[in-house]
Parts: sequence; C-alpha cells; structure tokens
Amino acid sequence: MDGVQDLIPTFAVIAALAGLVLAYVFFGIVRSADPGSDRMVELMGDIQKGARAFLRREYTWIAVFVVVLAIIIFIALPWGRPWGSIAYILGAVTSGLAGFIGMTVATMANARTAEAAKTGPQLALPLAFRGGAVMGFSVAGLSLLGVAISYIVFHQWLAVEDSLQVVTAFTLGASSIALFARIGGGIYTKAADMGADLSGKVEAGIPEDDPRNPATIADNVGDNVGDVAGMGADLFESYAGSIIAPIALAGFAFAGLAIQGPALVFPLAIAAFGMLAAILGAFTVKAKPDIESKELSKALTRGTKVAAVITVVLAFVLAWWLFSGVEDVENWLGFPIAVVAGLLVGLGIGHLAEYFTSDHYKPTQDIAKTSQTGTATNIVAGVATGKLSVAGSVLMIVAAIGVAFFAGQWAAPDVPEAGTYGIALTAIGMLATLGVVVSTDAYGPIADNAGGIAEMAHLDPEVREVTDSLDSLGNTMAAVAKGFAIGSAAVTALALFRSFEQAVIAAGGEIMMDISQVDAFVGLFIGAMVPFLFAALTMQAVGRAADKMIIEVRRQFNEIPGLREGQVQAKPDYARCVDISTQGALKEMVLPGSLAVFVPIIIGLISVNALGGFLAGALVTGFAIAIYMANAGGAWDNAKKYIEAGNFGGKGTDTHAAAVVGDTVGDPFKDTSGPAMNILIKVMTIVSLIFATAFVDFGIFS
Repeated sequence: MDGVQDLIPTFAVIAALAGLVLAYVFFGIVRSADPGSDRMVELMGDIQKGARAFLRREYTWIAVFVVVLAIIIFIALPWGRPWGSIAYILGAVTSGLAGFIGMTVATMANARTAEAAKTGPQLALPLAFRGGAVMGFSVAGLSLLGVAISYIVFHQWLAVEDSLQVVTAFTLGASSIALFARIGGGIYTKAADMGADLSGKVEAGIPEDDPRNPATIADNVGDNVGDVAGMGADLFESYAGSIIAPIALAGFAFAGLAIQGPALVFPLAIAAFGMLAAILGAFTVKAKPDIESKELSKALTRGTKVAAVITVVLAFVLAWWLFSGVEDVENWLGFPIAVVAGLLVGLGIGHLAEYFTSDHYKPTQDIAKTSQTGTATNIVAGVATGKLSVAGSVLMIVAAIGVAFFAGQWAAPDVPEAGTYGIALTAIGMLATLGVVVSTDAYGPIADNAGGIAEMAHLDPEVREVTDSLDSLGNTMAAVAKGFAIGSAAVTALALFRSFEQAVIAAGGEIMMDISQVDAFVGLFIGAMVPFLFAALTMQAVGRAADKMIIEVRRQFNEIPGLREGQVQAKPDYARCVDISTQGALKEMVLPGSLAVFVPIIIGLISVNALGGFLAGALVTGFAIAIYMANAGGAWDNAKKYIEAGNFGGKGTDTHAAAVVGDTVGDPFKDTSGPAMNILIKVMTIVSLIFATAFVDFGIFS
C-alpha cells in the first residue's frame, strides 16, 4: 500500500495537467468566437491594453516584496537555505501566472460575449462561462500542480529538513501575490467604478458605460484586474492552503503513527479527483434556446452541483482505499464525512450568499424598495442585510467544525489530533471542485465587460438587457464564490493555527492558549483589532483614489467642449483616468499588504503566547467582517440592477440615484476589503507557522 500511496502526488500532477488542458481547449473555443464589429474590437483592445499595463506594473511592485521576503526566509530559517525560499518563489510565480492567463482570456471574451448576446443568453452564457473556465481551471490546475510538485520534490525526493514547512512556504508565496493582487486590483476597480458611477450616472445623468464618461474604460479594465486577476490569485492561494493545511497537520501531529502515511496523501487524492469531477461538471453548463432570465442561475450552477456529487462519492471510495485496515483507524468513514461536511457547508454558505445578494429574493428587493425614500434608508438596509447574513454563515461553519471534529475523533479515537485533522479536511471539501467554482465567478466580470462594450458600441438595447441579466447573475455567483473562499479560510486558518502550535512545541518552545495569561489576552485584543484596521486602510485607499477620479471626470466634462452633449468631435481622455486608478492602486496597496506579513512576525518575536492570542482574535473577527462586507456589497449592487430592470421607477429616478450611491458604498465592501479579509487571516497564520522555529530561537519571551 505504501508504494501505491506514494504515487498519489504523481496522480495529482496528472489531474492538474488535465485541468490545464481543458483550460487550453476552452481558450480555443473563446478565441474562435466572433468578436463583433470594428468598434467592439477597438474597445476590447483598449480594455486589454489597460489591464495588461496595470498587471505588469503591479507584478513589478509585488516582485520587490517577494524578493525581500524570500531573502528573509533564507536568512532566518535553517531549513530555508535554499528550499523554503525556492518553494515560496514557486508559489508566487505560479499564482501570478494564473492571474495573467485568466485576465488575458477574460479581456478577449468580453466583446465575443456581447456579440453572442445579440441572439440571446443561450449563446452568451456558455461563452462567458468558458471564458471564465479558462481562469478557473488555470487557477485550480496551476495551484494543484505547484502543491503536488512541491510535495514530491521536497518531501519525497529530497526529504529536506522540516519538509512540510517548506511545502507550506509555497502557500505563503501564493498568498503574497493574492494579498497584493486583491488589494491593488480592488482599489483600482472600485476607484474607477465609483468615479464612473457618481460622476456619470448621478451627476451627469448619463447611462452606465456611456462612451462620453472618461472613466468608463478604467471601469471596465478594473473588472478584469480586480475581479479576474485579483479573484483568481485569491482562490489560488485558498485552494493551495486547503490542501496543505491537513498535510502540515498530519506531518506534525501524526509523527510515528501508522495513520500518518495515508493522512498525508488523502488531501492530494481528494483534490486530484475533485479536479476530474470539476472537468466533468464544466461540460454540463449549457443554456436552452428558450431559456428565461430566472433559469440562468440553474444553468450556470449545474456544473458545480454535478462536480459536488461526484466528489462526494469519490471521497468515500478514496477514504476506504487509504484508511481501511490502518492500525490507528477504527472507523474510516469519519474522514470522508468530514470532507462532505465541508462541501455541504460550502454549498450552504454559497446558497446563503445567493439568498442575501440575488435580486430574485426578498433581502435585495427590500433594499431596492427602501431606495424610494432616499440614500440613507438604502444604506441602512444594506448594512443590516450584510450583518444579518453573518449569523447563518457563522452557524454553518460552527456546524461543519463540530461535525468534522467528532467525525475525525470517531475515525481514530486514540489519535489526539484526529479531530483537528477532520476540521482541516472540511476546507478541501469546500474547494475540491474549485475549477468549476472559479469558472462561475470569473464569468461575472466577462458579462459585465460585455455590457460595457454593448453600451459603448451603441448596440441594440436588447443586447444590453441580455448582458445585464448575465451580469446580475455574475454578481450573485461572485458572492457565492466569496462564500466558499471565506468559509474555507476560517477552517484552513484553524488547522494552520494548530500546526503552528505543534511547530512551536517541535522546536522546543511552549505555547499556552489561556486567556488568563496576560500576553495571550493582549494578543487576542490586538488580533481582533487588526481586521478592522485592515478594512479601514483599504476602504480609505479606495476613497482617496475615487476622489481623484471624480475630480478628473468633472474636469473633463467642464473643459472638453461638447463632451457632455455627446458631440462627435469631443473625445474623453480615457488614458488619464486609467493612469489615476493605476497610480492610486499601486501606492495604496503597500501598507495594508505589508501589515499582514510583518505584524505577526513582530508579535511572534516578542511572545509566541501573544501571537497565539493574536491569531485567534484575527480569525474570529476577520471571518465575520469578510462575510458581512461581501454580502452587503453584493446586495447593494443587485438592488441597483433590480431598479434598473424597471422596478420602482427604473433608471433616471431619485430611487435609482439612491441605489447608485448605495452601490458605490458597497463596491469597496465586496470587491476590496471583504474578499481580501480571508487572505489576511490565512497569511498571518501561514507566516506564523513558517517562522515558528525562529520565534522559539530568537523570541524575547518565548
């Protein structure tokens, strides 16, 4: 059996390559589609040019940070010479590559989706989905490939010292890219979006994506750098972390036990077969010729549900194969039950996000209704809806943790950390079918861009109606994907936190997670504060960049003769607005991004007990804030679209103006601060795990 187990990481490599092959096949389908008229091709080119320019400059800035941290890993950690640094850089490079691939194809699919929308959603939906699927399977494929290769090289072939901490460094590399990409991309897209909405829709009274609006190209570029490249990097590291967390825990907690071998490769096996299930699910996403708007969600989520069912079956088969007959395991069924608990709760959080953010349900419709009495009531309703959504998500996560813990204990009652290992498996259950989940998420920005191109190219209004229906669904799917990512972040961070404790003990240190200890209590309060500080910094960054954008749009409307009236000779300066968003994003992302890495290092060098309390506080508050902000923002956005569809007076009314303001408040909630929060809590935990030995050796009170 041991020889067969050793082949599982190799099979994971094969499964990852299969996902990348599917991404290439879908790329060919998208590329062969008709991009439309010369004007549509021109607009597509402008968006591509702006997105590539931003990503190139952003990655240049991030590369400096990556090099600095790689040097710190090399110097500070005995096992980091050079393996930890190499794994860290590999994680950063593959994450960046996934984002670049996804953004490139998304900016290619936008005009093609708009052209397909001329015949209705039956062609536009699968085309946009396949454009998103290139991103989805590039993210899942490269992430699984990187983790599997790191495991094979550092753990199996070289058997380097503290090999599983080296493998964990791969996740830190991915997280570094994800954190800055989410923050930088989020600042860019929301500064442009807020500037375009407030200066265009509210002040100038012109439609969204009207070519007269100087910020409209920057807005469409932002959809790609934030919601595609940034989101892709986010879910890349979420997926890698969900695989590595149970592996790292098994390496520390199960040392010398018979259960360790199968426990190490079981997460890789779930991820590999989950990839194959996602591939099968992707082929089920189709739209009937006479499909109605309300049926679009069923068509798009069909692939996720099919993949989930296949994964459930395979989880039980794999657990029986790996754990039955193992000396320390009495009830092998406990481990697949933990996986299924995670998958079901991931779907549950996703459906809860859909309920609170979709305009097909009462919460979002109520926000739209309150807009009739003004902006203030719209804001109050959105805040309340977002906070209300937290309760259900927290209860679901608590249920998953409870079920998984007891399932793990039931599986191996004499193994002390079996319950915690079960909790770690819930994260891989949530993200096992990541390829198809990201596909439905990345579909949204493509549909949004398609609507922008339809407006700017003056296509038939019916085309915009089709793209708007696809875009509204895209907002909901984005909220669902964020739910998966945030939910997995909570249980992944919990497992990594336990691995951190084990690493401290293995290094000869002591850690007492007792709030009666003053250092742990102080750390708990600081940890609870940091997510609020992080949210404030990122939202202030969006606000400052949006201020500059609004001033520039106003200037152009006032100084360019005939621009507001749409005269042919009046041309807006799109490039200036793109540059404002770019400069604002690059400048503003440094402080909040650095916070996540250096604060836990500083606290850990003072006291590992304080660091333990810090991580616990940050995990709890960070999870709640992330859910609140993501769902509130999605609800505000779709409430606006619900009104634009003709409800409560439709476009151009005071009700619509109030909803637009609410949407602009929600923009940094759902696309900057909220989704970056789950990366924050994982980055701080991963940094703590990787530097645990250094904290014990060099800490002041450790």
